[in-house]
Amino acid sequence: MIYLDHAATTPVPRAVAEEMVRVLTEEYGNPSSQYAYGRRAKSLVEDCRGTVAQALGCETARLFFTACGTESDNWAFTAALWQNRRVGKHIVTTAVEHSAVLERCRWLEQDGYEITRILPDRDGNIPAEKVLKAVRPDTVLVSVMLVNNETGNVYPISEIAAGLGAKNEKTLLHTDAVQGFLKIPFSAKTLGADFIALSAHKIGGPKGIGALYIGGRVRAPRPLLPGGGQESGFRAGTEATAQIAGFAKAVELRLEDFDVKLRHMAEIKAYAVERLGEIPDLKFVAKGTAPHVLSVSMPGYPSQNVVNELSEAGICISAGSACHQGKPSQVTAALGLEKREAAGVVRLSFGPETTKEEIDAAADALHRHHDARFPML
Repeated sequence: MIYLDHAATTPVPRAVAEEMVRVLTEEYGNPSSQYAYGRRAKSLVEDCRGTVAQALGCETARLFFTACGTESDNWAFTAALWQNRRVGKHIVTTAVEHSAVLERCRWLEQDGYEITRILPDRDGNIPAEKVLKAVRPDTVLVSVMLVNNETGNVYPISEIAAGLGAKNEKTLLHTDAVQGFLKIPFSAKTLGADFIALSAHKIGGPKGIGALYIGGRVRAPRPLLPGGGQESGFRAGTEATAQIAGFAKAVELRLEDFDVKLRHMAEIKAYAVERLGEIPDLKFVAKGTAPHVLSVSMPGYPSQNVVNELSEAGICISAGSACHQGKPSQVTAALGLEKREAAGVVRLSFGPETTKEEIDAAADALHRHHDARFPML
């Protein structure tokens, strides 16, 4: 099988799985228990927290484990809206966010919040000035993802953070960094966001574990789950020690020769651009600079047909975000693509282990599909 859908999820290295099995079978104590097994489990959780926090560039005490990136995003909204409940009911986001953010905003509109959704330009870019211009005295939160999961565009979070003070010092900033963490270089300290959402399964970790960074401007965050006091009382529930250990192990592995991995993914993407550019009429969607995401369109060739045919050949690509489950993408809609082009968008996404031979196989398969099928749209 040739796997080119790393933006959806990533292969789990054997070392990650082995560490999770070790924790499940040897470190099975409840971290809240006071006897030796419990204290060992607690120590393990805190060591893992330190590993992830160091990779993110933040203080250990500001990183909290969650079940996934979606939970982290939603918790950030809960905390921000609670802190700024007397500021107003206006939120600024983009039209190309992950569904975790866009759906939360849609529900908030039903509760009386006003949502401003910033559109990207045709290349997928969203300038910081455009976001800041939308901020008002009653803006409680700005939510802009770090890396778009369908186009690979990197958004100017640090510039937005720097400009928010002059626009409204009470407005908090959230970024979904699920596609950015350990895929582009950044640090929480220099990024400037008040909330940073992460997910383990995008970097070789297990599904079912994520994290949320909560910065110093957030005062007494509203708990996501009240209960037994875990995660400093902000996210109750017995810690998923095996998943947490898998997350930390994945971080350790990704950081080994990190610069080499980033350079390799960038080279693979450049090679994919070269090979896919040989396909007649193929168009590149947006101009994302992240090294692991590339979206293209074969106008007139329905994307799901393309995905299905390549799947039968043992090649895994996607028709956009896995969270859409076959539905039209809000990203292609926001880019303003014409109907035939939007319907033909497919995404290839890469990991440190992706090879040029795999790109060759995918490019050849796409070329064959183009030559053998007639446009349907």
